Amino acid sequence: MSNEHAPLLTYGLFNMVGETGAPGSGSADSTPTVASTRSLNTFFGVVVPTVLSMFSIVLFLRTGFVIGHAGLLQALIMLGVAYVIISLTILSICAISTNGAVQGGGAYFMISRSLGPEFGGSIGLMFYLANVCACGVYVLGLVEAILDVFGQAEGSSLSDSMQVLPQGYWYRVLYASAVLLLCLLVCLVGSHIYSRAAFLILVVVTISLLSIVVSPLALGPRSFIISHQGERNSTLVYNATYTGFSRTTLRNNLGTGYSLDYSTNTVMTFATVFAVMFNGCTGIMAGANMSGELKNPSESIPKGTIIAVLYTFFIYLLLFVLISSTCDRVLLIQDYGFFQRINIWPPFVTIGVYCTSLSAAMSSLIGASRILHALALDQLFGLPLAPATITSTSGNPWMSVVYTWALVQCVVFAGQLNSITSLVTVFYLLAYAAVDLACLALEWASAPNFRPTFQFFSWHTCLLGIMGCVVMMFVINPVYSSASIALLLLLLVFIHYRAPTSSWGYISQALIFHQVRKYLLMLDVRKDHVKFWRPQVLLMVANPRSSCQLITFVNQLKKGGLFVLGHVQLGDLDTLPSDPIQPQYNFWLSLVDKLGVKAFVDLTLSVSVRQGTQHLLRITGLGGMKPNTLVLGFYDNCVPDDYFLQDPAFCEGVAGPGSSRGDNFGVDLPSLQAHFPPVRGSESPRSLSPEEYVGIISDAIKMGKNVCLGRCFFQLEGGQTGASPTASGAERTIDVWPLNLLRPENSGYVDVCSLFLLQMACVLNMASGWRRARLRIFLCVEAESGDQGWMAKEETLRDLLGKLRIRASIKIVGWDAVVRQYRPGGGAGGERRAGTPGGGDVGEGELGGWARQAPGVSEEYLSSVNALVMEHSAQAAVRFLYLPRPPAGSNQSQKYLSQLEVITNGLGPTLLIHGLTPVTCTEL
Repeated sequence: MSNEHAPLLTYGLFNMVGETGAPGSGSADSTPTVASTRSLNTFFGVVVPTVLSMFSIVLFLRTGFVIGHAGLLQALIMLGVAYVIISLTILSICAISTNGAVQGGGAYFMISRSLGPEFGGSIGLMFYLANVCACGVYVLGLVEAILDVFGQAEGSSLSDSMQVLPQGYWYRVLYASAVLLLCLLVCLVGSHIYSRAAFLILVVVTISLLSIVVSPLALGPRSFIISHQGERNSTLVYNATYTGFSRTTLRNNLGTGYSLDYSTNTVMTFATVFAVMFNGCTGIMAGANMSGELKNPSESIPKGTIIAVLYTFFIYLLLFVLISSTCDRVLLIQDYGFFQRINIWPPFVTIGVYCTSLSAAMSSLIGASRILHALALDQLFGLPLAPATITSTSGNPWMSVVYTWALVQCVVFAGQLNSITSLVTVFYLLAYAAVDLACLALEWASAPNFRPTFQFFSWHTCLLGIMGCVVMMFVINPVYSSASIALLLLLLVFIHYRAPTSSWGYISQALIFHQVRKYLLMLDVRKDHVKFWRPQVLLMVANPRSSCQLITFVNQLKKGGLFVLGHVQLGDLDTLPSDPIQPQYNFWLSLVDKLGVKAFVDLTLSVSVRQGTQHLLRITGLGGMKPNTLVLGFYDNCVPDDYFLQDPAFCEGVAGPGSSRGDNFGVDLPSLQAHFPPVRGSESPRSLSPEEYVGIISDAIKMGKNVCLGRCFFQLEGGQTGASPTASGAERTIDVWPLNLLRPENSGYVDVCSLFLLQMACVLNMASGWRRARLRIFLCVEAESGDQGWMAKEETLRDLLGKLRIRASIKIVGWDAVVRQYRPGGGAGGERRAGTPGGGDVGEGELGGWARQAPGVSEEYLSSVNALVMEHSAQAAVRFLYLPRPPAGSNQSQKYLSQLEVITNGLGPTLLIHGLTPVTCTEL
């Protein structure tokens, strides 16, 4: 948790603390200032602002509106639904806030540090806008209350001598701007001034509430005449009655009575009334927004929020029953300020309205400014919010306050309270759903470090909270809900592609780990079937500077399977002070990002490359995802090229496929280039001997792995981009030679190794960059012998290709002249052994057979084979050749490699393959 307060890191995980971030965003110099601003306790920092925000304007000016339109029963249902939703969200808030230190930013901080910058930034901005709109609602509500007393409108509840303020749209905007300016001046001084005044405001509001409760006991029934301005300058007059406690009044107010709202001239519905009422429950995060000023936010936020919610629920419930029992429906619907008419001293209500509205407006303004300040410090939106990081010497983010004031000023142009309450409610519900989602994700991730001290929650409460918030969003206003979700998704995508690396931790990684572990346990190797076989490749890389083309080629060859880059560093851990492998992973992963391949990385330390490869073949992968194919670069004496000098992705100022977001995780381009050594020169010693290289091939075959040797892939055209045409504009071809060219007497084309060649070529042909390439299979026959058996072989092969659904053309190649030069056994003696009819898998006897016979293959024969392949496959994009088993004795390793080198000399990109795994299936 030590970096939870840190901003997004531009340079990744290996930065020193304090090297990045905006001024005052967690550097050593700002720490004392931040600590000195934490001066509020639970009561003054959480209970007071939360209670005042939840009461706000709704308590005094919209309680009668809710009862009048919805009736007591539906009003209680609305109250219950609203408090269930916010209670479920409060449980999530309590869980998150007690799981570690909470910094400034409140709900934004909790969401961003739980779900990552994408969700945190997008939800944080939405929650900020919700607070901005709420501030506008409270300001407009205060203006409405002032005009109800002092406005020059018909039907005022007090004498005409006090009605001195002119009314109208622009006058309301002017009055709201004046009130908002007052809030700005208070917030610019600092939150400590507001918190001191808030307690006095709460005392005044409590006295006002007591006067409302006591008034029905002191006042008798009375009647009122209420008038409103109608259409065409007409005046609408209503007779309203206050009955005092009456069973008849209560019975009449039980049912619904949705009618025309005199302020907006629209017919009210359950959704619109619920939106107005729910706005009185949206202040539950007022205390959380003050997290940067709380002495102990992890303790104060849950305790204070729960106390405030229980208190406000009791007050709302009491007022609902009181109003339903004493006021008729006309009074409730036609006069928002009816509390003044039925109070023992009307100024009590007036003062209460003014105090709650002003307090809620300042609370929203100051809370929104803290959220904006936290967003600016985290650098999610770049330069537009950069000035919002500026603070005063006391730590007050005054520039964020000014930003927020300007936006609220835009909101007050709406002019009417009821016209924007739906939007505010939708924004709040979306933010609450995000908090529930953050807690749900933490619970489902089952991370050991998620140990909140608050235990009264579960994933069921989080899920119910999310569902309740989303359902009520669409019940209130489907259009606003859809638009807000669309805006959320746009912000999420924007931040995902723009935001730099975060050191907060990503909940997505924890969830992915949890799910991957679960599914890996379900991936049972005992249930493997050839129908669903796919290549799972371990590619051994000595130096990626010379292997990038082969890496990108194998990435196209994996067909959605496992792809692992393996590397062996020579050394003995007993002689080293620490493991030299772990620091290298970041460089290799950055290489994978640069190349844009979907590969894992596995490195090991060993005294020899052969032993290290054995380690990787055994331990790489997990469960059913383990390599079944080993790919090696070809062992020859040519000097490799430095791919880093050729590819623009490795040049300064050019972004690679994986660097669009700038997530280099501490490895910039110069560091990446410096980490990997220069390519081997012509005189440089080699860390791998021919015997060791052939031994690696033998080891892999003994371990049941398929083996591929890639040669000359630096010549592959469009190897990375997957471009279809060749440089000459001709159509690309993939050529397959499924015959063991070092043992022509084994003339079968349907053994396991040959079929493996066909499968790998078909897999490559299915890759996006190779779909337009033509697949050609070469059938070598002795046409001059007069034996027409090759025609049967061609028909058999064609029938097999049809059953395997492989679209390929068969090319007949006469190689009588080549076969005549084949002298098996040579000087070693031994009679030519007949091939197995029809092919079949070559058993262990082939190993001994190679040792007895293959070394005697003449140079003339090898050169003829090379010329034959060159003649027919010179223009191929890539060639697949049969790789014979290596010799049993290490003294034959050099000869084995020499023969492979002669056969593939000058061919271009060639893949020598020895397959052991049955991979083809003709069944459904």
